Amino acid sequence: MATQKLYAGAKLREMRTRLGLTQKDFAAKLGVSLPYLNQMENNNRPVSTTVVLALAQEFGMDVTELSTGDSERLVSDMREALADPVFADAMPPMADLRLAASNAPALARAFIDLHRSYRQTHERLASLDEALGRQDALTQTSPWDEVRDFFHYCDNYIDAVDRTAEHFAGTVAAPQDIRSAATAQLTARGVVVAFVDMELLREFDTNRKILRLSSRVTPQTQVFQMLLQLALLTQDKLLEATLDLARFHTDAARSIAKIGLANYFAGAALMPYRTFLAAAQDCRHDLERLSLQFGASIEQVAHRLSTLQRPGTKGLPFFFVRVDQAGTITKRHSATRLQFARFGGACPLWNVHQAFETPGRFLRQLAKTPDGVGYILLARDVSKPGGSFGAPIRRYAIALGCEVRHAGSLVYADGLDVSDSGSFEPIGISCRICERKNCHQRSVPPLERQLTINENERGVLPYQVS
Repeated sequence: MATQKLYAGAKLREMRTRLGLTQKDFAAKLGVSLPYLNQMENNNRPVSTTVVLALAQEFGMDVTELSTGDSERLVSDMREALADPVFADAMPPMADLRLAASNAPALARAFIDLHRSYRQTHERLASLDEALGRQDALTQTSPWDEVRDFFHYCDNYIDAVDRTAEHFAGTVAAPQDIRSAATAQLTARGVVVAFVDMELLREFDTNRKILRLSSRVTPQTQVFQMLLQLALLTQDKLLEATLDLARFHTDAARSIAKIGLANYFAGAALMPYRTFLAAAQDCRHDLERLSLQFGASIEQVAHRLSTLQRPGTKGLPFFFVRVDQAGTITKRHSATRLQFARFGGACPLWNVHQAFETPGRFLRQLAKTPDGVGYILLARDVSKPGGSFGAPIRRYAIALGCEVRHAGSLVYADGLDVSDSGSFEPIGISCRICERKNCHQRSVPPLERQLTINENERGVLPYQVS
């Protein structure tokens, strides 16, 4: 079997620059010639095994960082952007997209940002609403998308925040004691914790130092909100320093990101990295057992599994997504090659949409994307009651999945025939960029294909995809 060549020129250049070394000095430390290093940095040659070993021995580098996860993510995003009708027949070859993602990642991200700005402006113009009369409505980018992209390209792992939360959790004897530990930390800072019958999940009175938590929500949610508030009170300098490095374009994006980082701290404190990773591996990623062990909700556990990307001690590469009843993606992250569409909902063939029909049950699915990669998908509803009669119920479903080659590490793969290609259901990312020609659930034609219309024939679709 042929070994896949590793091209990582951009990451080699980034590491050399960070170390403050010239190409000549860097080449000497790696034990290669200057021309050879130059060719590797420009992706004219793959990174050799000798260089990989030298990076690990000389610089202590985690060689898994050389993987092409970021490049694949950029290729997926560029391909989706280029599927926009504005580019017509200008779709570059896949090889060119991969070359741009690996050799010029900053340029690739700038192109994606430019297309997103165009798309947002175009959608505002098409809506013909009152926003057309406001000058800022045509130029302002979405703070929410900016923050989501920040976490997306950080692999949903923020090292400094994660380690600080893990350190806090290390002062707690057992996961079951995290509630009392959080209460003690808040009390030590003069904060009174009160449980009140209210619709808000959390309310902090800064003047009187009273933290009010809803008595209607689950104990897991209460603990999570306590840890979130603790992060805002005790880790402000860390959160602000992280935000400074992110360089968000608007104050709104920075504010949203700060709440996101505080949420990250809460999840990491509730499920500290090394302890949680070991427990997940021990029970083969059984969400219910992890939920009981760490006093977290199923959704919190699933989301935490998707963040285990610490260099040197990475967990299983999962994707995580949450959708509402309309199919709109409200949370998304992928540490796998499978990426989510920026616009529209998830593929209707994913089992995540069926989870609403079977509340309280886990649904399993073997699926294959158009690129031939097989996945095992797990879906479950996570509807959230309002806590009183007549209160609205927030209905969501989550999906957690990984490539089928990791099936042995998942308890949910037991009993599934992963060797039978007929067991895999063909899925896509979104209809407008999906290459499948005869999908019975296709909602719109693929933008990259020519269509043939025959008034004398009618198949599954009212057109034929070339």
